Amino acid sequence: MTIAIPARVELRGFAIDVSKPVLYGFAAILCVLIVLPLSWLLLYSLTDAKGALTLGNFYRLFSESSFFDPLVTTFIIATSSAFICCAVAAPMGWLVARTDLPFSGVIRALVTASFVTPPFLGAIAWELLAAPNSGLLNKIFRSLTGVEQDVHLFNIYTLEGIIFVISCYTFPYVFVLVANSLDRTPGELEDASSILGGGRWYTARRITIPLVMPALLAGALVAFLQAMTLFGSPAILALPAGFHTMTTKIWSLFQYPPKPELAAAASLPLLVLTIFLLRAEHMILGRRGYSVVGGKYGAPRLIPLHRLRWPAFALCMIVLLNPVFLPYAALFNAAFSPVATTFLTWQNATVQNINFVLFELSAASLALKNTVILGTATATIGTIIALVIAYVTARQAVKGHRVLGFLATAPIAIPGIVLGVGLFLSYTRPPFVLYGTLWILLIAFVTIALPSAYQQLQAAFRTIHPELEDASRILGATRLRSLWQITAPLLRTGVIATWCFIFVGVMRELSAAIILFTSETKVISVLIYDLNESGDLGAISVIGLGMLVITFAVVIAVNRIPGFGSVRFRN
Repeated sequence: MTIAIPARVELRGFAIDVSKPVLYGFAAILCVLIVLPLSWLLLYSLTDAKGALTLGNFYRLFSESSFFDPLVTTFIIATSSAFICCAVAAPMGWLVARTDLPFSGVIRALVTASFVTPPFLGAIAWELLAAPNSGLLNKIFRSLTGVEQDVHLFNIYTLEGIIFVISCYTFPYVFVLVANSLDRTPGELEDASSILGGGRWYTARRITIPLVMPALLAGALVAFLQAMTLFGSPAILALPAGFHTMTTKIWSLFQYPPKPELAAAASLPLLVLTIFLLRAEHMILGRRGYSVVGGKYGAPRLIPLHRLRWPAFALCMIVLLNPVFLPYAALFNAAFSPVATTFLTWQNATVQNINFVLFELSAASLALKNTVILGTATATIGTIIALVIAYVTARQAVKGHRVLGFLATAPIAIPGIVLGVGLFLSYTRPPFVLYGTLWILLIAFVTIALPSAYQQLQAAFRTIHPELEDASRILGATRLRSLWQITAPLLRTGVIATWCFIFVGVMRELSAAIILFTSETKVISVLIYDLNESGDLGAISVIGLGMLVITFAVVIAVNRIPGFGSVRFRN
């Protein structure tokens, strides 16, 4: 006997399905978040101070030394940092993933620590360590050698110093890509080479390196991109040295008298180059010539290092001194010392910096309040938007879903400083005058957080079969009701992790906030930058250590969520 099952069981009564209008509404929000600021950015770059159309802004950008020199400096910094990151991170990734290196899990965790450390905080820590006169390392050098007070071993306020600091907090991107690629490379390929007579280095040259090369090239592009678009580290180290990068030059164009048309013109090369690099990264990682064809494969066989095991471990720890141990020690020393650049002892230990931050620094409570409000609102709104857009694209719920997916990931190609300029130009005139309010910062933070949140939740959607939602809709539920009652509970782990990581990202964001803040909308990252300008390094250290404690607590808590595994933090 055959029983026919109807394609859909109609509900009794009259029900209005508002799913599609709501979904299209989210699409409109997405367009406003991204298209509006970029449109104003393009318009301002093509107009002069009087509003007339012109290409003069771009002519000035590439002809005057005050604009051209920052372009060259930025290129030198980004290229050098990318090269250093590859030279350091690729061997470390190989040692951790493919050898019997002791405590490889500890090294991965320490790389994660440098990964989640805000680069501007790392730059301030290296000020404490390597300032030519007051740096702790230079003091140790002078005390050991007995040289004159004006002699120094390190000077962080140089082009080389900036490259060094940026590399410290950029190499984790290359390390993660290379180590993950090596983890996924089938061990049978190398075993087959060995069986056929290939030596260890021959196998590495002909098998391992070609398989890892796409990840290494992609890591180099990501490192170049990160170094090119950073604002905090260059602003803290380059400006005292007397030169600009492109991000600091764009920021300076908003000082009195503001020159928004020049800032817009200076922002577009960063935007275009970022898009080009991200496209190149996608093409490299998508090359089929490097694909591994096959089903299940065994884990790679670890290469024994024999007597080199502990020297290799020591080498990795020496590398990690620069982004983790020395900066954290400098911040701890400054937080509990009476003077930030004096050495901490049992006799001079004090909590005056903590008391100053908690009870005397009035701007700290306002910045903390603003950061908590913006972090909570950004995490909630960003997660909801990313959840709905990920649902639309994963389930192909509306026409044009691919366009929505593109728009959701498009902000990843917009450097924070460029987005800040676009939002400033968009919301300083009627009908949406949002400058001077938390709303403009909220829009900026949601836009910045959207790509990573969308990618995380879209990956989570792929683990849930659409038949569960189809069964709900057969019984009469709308798309939104199915999403809320069926899919969302199954995505609970991914949603919580995404919310937490967006919240942490708001605490770390400086590039866009430095353009959009006012005295009443200051956040923690901007407060740290302002305190550095006034030289309050002890207070910075207290606030910075608090940021790190919160960040690590969130990362550890999220990774301990049962079933967590598909969501990864992206800075």
